[in-house]
Amino acid sequence: MVCALCPQSCALLEGERGKCRARVARGKKLYLENYGQVTALALDPIEKKPLYHFYPGSGILSVGTFGCNLACRFCQNWEIAQAETSTEYIQPEELVALAERARERGSIGLAFTYSEPLVWYEYVLDSARLAKKAGLKNVLVTNGFINPAPLKELLPYIDGANLDLKGWTDAFYREYCGGRVRPVLEIARLLAEKVHLEITNLIIPGVNDDEAEIRKLVGFVADLNQRIPLHFSRYFPNYQMDLPPTPVSTLQKAYQIAKERLAYVYLGNVADQRYSYTVCPDCGEVWVERNGFSAKLRGLQAGHCQGCGREADLEGVGA
Repeated sequence: MVCALCPQSCALLEGERGKCRARVARGKKLYLENYGQVTALALDPIEKKPLYHFYPGSGILSVGTFGCNLACRFCQNWEIAQAETSTEYIQPEELVALAERARERGSIGLAFTYSEPLVWYEYVLDSARLAKKAGLKNVLVTNGFINPAPLKELLPYIDGANLDLKGWTDAFYREYCGGRVRPVLEIARLLAEKVHLEITNLIIPGVNDDEAEIRKLVGFVADLNQRIPLHFSRYFPNYQMDLPPTPVSTLQKAYQIAKERLAYVYLGNVADQRYSYTVCPDCGEVWVERNGFSAKLRGLQAGHCQGCGREADLEGVGA
């Protein structure tokens, strides 16, 4: 039996699991063992995803399961993505009911996150359909390592996504993630056409911080749309990698490179909060001031810049 969900194309004999740890072959069928099995559930700031241009300052009920179809040696959520962990069963109707109640605390909907949500595909699809029907927003925080056909079936129910583009080369993806970059780039193009998209790149010193590769990554994002927000994130030692943290100067250089082509660039996991501010690309007026995961809107009037009148590229902020 060959799984058609993602580019790993796992060929499984009876009783074998896919690389994602979520799918198992039984009786000539593939079964999703993590359907409804929740490892984490929390009301998070939307900025934590990170999504900076999608209903800034809002909350979102965030839910995750176990498993991932990549095996990143630097995984930040390896405890649930790569290891055994306890779960609680929550059926889609119950999850959406929780999300509806969370509206009272400023939540806009559901974020499928923490581990890789696309290996939870059937549960995400069922839940997102119900959430959309209830008037809720649906968000994916994903590695983008999925085949186009199943993603196209899911996208009508998705409103926003943060895509983790881990590096630029196949060599990097093979050695450090157990995957390939080309399928992710194809999915990035699809997401850019269909939903609000932001992209994150974790910069690891001596691994994916080559200036030429960063320029290629930035150029790819710019060719998709120069208004797509790009988040460079600082690496800290985790899971199977114990390199020193990324020098802030490396991130600042990446920031300068990206600002040559992109309207909105951010640095994550750095002390200087100004790198998380959203400012007008034309006049420099601050639109969103952030401190950690909190966000304060300013410099806007009816969805336009108070400094120069430019329409703000902020979904959910308007008249």
